[in-house]
Amino acid sequence: MQRRIAVIEKEKCNPQGCGGYLCIRVSPGNRMGKEVFVVGPDGKAQVNEDVCTDAESITVKKCPFGAIHMVKLPEKLTEKPVHRFGVDGFELFSLPVPLFGQVNGILGINGIGKSTAVKVIAQMLQPNFGLSVAGKADSGKNPVDKLIQMFRGSEAQVFFEKVRDGKITVSVKPQAVDAIPKTFKGTAQQLLHSVCRDDRKIAAVAGELGIGDVLETDISKVSGGELQRTAIAAAVLKNDTNVYLFDEPTSYLDIKQRIGISSFIRKLAKPETAVVAVEHDLIILDYLADSVHIMYGESGAYGMAAQPKPARAAINTYLEGYIREDNMRFRQHEIKFEAKPPQKIISKESLVKWDSIGKKLGRFSLTAAAGELPKKHVIGVIGENGLGKTSFVKILAGEIKPDSGSIHIGMRPMGHSANGGIVSASVKISYKPQYIHAIEKADEQVTNILAKAQNDSQLMARLELEPLLLKKVSELSGGELQRVMIAKCLAEDADLYLLDEPSAYLDVEQRIAVSKLLRERIEMHGKTALVVDHDLLLIDYVADMIMVFEGQPAGAGEAHGPFTMEDGMNHFLKSLNITLRRDKDSNRPRINSPGSRLEREQKAEGKYYYS
Repeated sequence: MQRRIAVIEKEKCNPQGCGGYLCIRVSPGNRMGKEVFVVGPDGKAQVNEDVCTDAESITVKKCPFGAIHMVKLPEKLTEKPVHRFGVDGFELFSLPVPLFGQVNGILGINGIGKSTAVKVIAQMLQPNFGLSVAGKADSGKNPVDKLIQMFRGSEAQVFFEKVRDGKITVSVKPQAVDAIPKTFKGTAQQLLHSVCRDDRKIAAVAGELGIGDVLETDISKVSGGELQRTAIAAAVLKNDTNVYLFDEPTSYLDIKQRIGISSFIRKLAKPETAVVAVEHDLIILDYLADSVHIMYGESGAYGMAAQPKPARAAINTYLEGYIREDNMRFRQHEIKFEAKPPQKIISKESLVKWDSIGKKLGRFSLTAAAGELPKKHVIGVIGENGLGKTSFVKILAGEIKPDSGSIHIGMRPMGHSANGGIVSASVKISYKPQYIHAIEKADEQVTNILAKAQNDSQLMARLELEPLLLKKVSELSGGELQRVMIAKCLAEDADLYLLDEPSAYLDVEQRIAVSKLLRERIEMHGKTALVVDHDLLLIDYVADMIMVFEGQPAGAGEAHGPFTMEDGMNHFLKSLNITLRRDKDSNRPRINSPGSRLEREQKAEGKYYYS
């Protein structure tokens, strides 16, 4: 018999926002005297799964926050889960088990249980194998013995037998590295000393990761990218580790750093060690991993891991949305890429022009050679961190003014007014900044922020914003706030849209959805957009032209372009010493293996970017 689960996402449940437990008031079962929905001990709604019937689908639809799920599980999921969060909480079935001698990738949308699985493998979370109606975990055997029994006859059984016998030592790089300064006080060096006392080893790892200059810096003062690499160093320096788990190791890193970190992590995979990496950047995941576990299910309701496949095959399967071995379609549509890069004719009409401009910001200096943004195009912006990409965008947005040179918008010069500000031009500009957490009041309600966006049904649906409207900013996750701010930007009636790192905090599918949405709106309405991002797949998907930033990070940055996609990407990829090709089945961009025949041929022809 096919099993059904009823789930309430507690983070989304907002009894005050729905006027006082709307689910209890509209539930057909409750109206018949059954306690299908009740007030839980935490003050949130709670659903009694045992008396929940298909009639409650109306209750699911009525919840304004999308907090209630009624899910029919795949027929093969008749056994108990590995872990369940509460009697009506998320359920995790099966685990992506590390394979020794390999880098094992984990790929899936947000809310599907990736981090939970990592915590179970690392023994940071004791699995409860489901809960009784009373909310109590099954008693009896040691959890590791239960895992061995649950996965008997599989690689997981062998792995957990090694855990039981003390032959596995796990080191974890957590997902939320920004939480480290809240729990650790001291310098980066002191943090690394807490896991390793060998100064020479620390210096060697810090040098490889490019954080030698910040070791004496207080951990609360380092940048996001430096904090990420410090956390990776701490995970690697832990003594006697033979299983490394990296949860989103490339967040906050630029493209060059992502390539470097991938190469660094790959060297950890040896016959006696296993490496697991959760990653949303598909190009990096493909470059980093030998095999990939797809995790699928329903976000916030349940998740499970498919058997591992070679990285290329797994990513193509994920894009297709159908796992043949399990006869499981986990997405109704296929994600497709074009066979060739954009060959759009460059418009002769310019929306923005600039003469050679310069800006000094403390010890950092930015220069931009003369250039222009043509109308009706998406211009991608790429380059290392600390080269002034955000400063350049702020100059275009009018938030800061250049020290030298001039900018012309709509053929009118933007000079300096008598009071030192920027003279506004007739062209309307909408700006989504890089750092989004500090730009809105924590107690501001999303419905107020998205006042204009709510008139655009396509925008609301594509970014899945309806369930967020009655929430406060302080209640949003990073990905939810990012989607809100992207929608706020795109809802403006503007001529030029400036989006700084829109992929941050978003999963693979959300990144592609944002790319498609932006691409379609620019083409449909004849607008112009400038997009700064470190995800090469997003830039490849969305951009017609490219600006490249070069120089010395935190010292001097130089902006070049815009170029055509081929010229700009060739220039940039050559500086990274990597080449890109199209996958022959999915057409997605892939990095050629170092030293491979394809890499040698493309380099010999000077074609670092496929043509």
